[in-house]
Amino acid sequence: MQTKIKKFSELTLEQYHRLLKARTAVFVVEQACAYQEVDDIDLTATHFWFENDQEEIIAYARIYSGEQTIHFGRVLVPKKERGKGLAKSLIQQIIEWIQFQFPEKKIHIEAQTYLRYFYTSFGFMVISEEYLEDGIPHIDMEKY
Repeated sequence: MQTKIKKFSELTLEQYHRLLKARTAVFVVEQACAYQEVDDIDLTATHFWFENDQEEIIAYARIYSGEQTIHFGRVLVPKKERGKGLAKSLIQQIIEWIQFQFPEKKIHIEAQTYLRYFYTSFGFMVISEEYLEDGIPHIDMEKY
């Protein structure tokens, strides 16, 4: 397994294609959610992923900056890779990377509600009521 961390301008076309393919498979097809998966955040985000020896995406998230906070989202592990601890490892590495790169900023996420306890295990606190985003229950969470 290799960890890859790249800005949009550093991605090859093949890498970006694989990232979009993985995101679409999880967030559009698996979750049966029609929404604008490709957006302008990709252009300024840092793309953070794990890939196997066949260069398949086995975990992914993107990180982007707000005025006062750093965000990460589009967190995924493809269905066939789940149950191996990849999400936990990914989030641990992302938090360490963010804290090194942006030590003065808090981390803000929009988490699917069912993942509340997963994220609280990393020190995130719920800061909002539940709301629907694209028909899926979410909550806002932050880590200081």
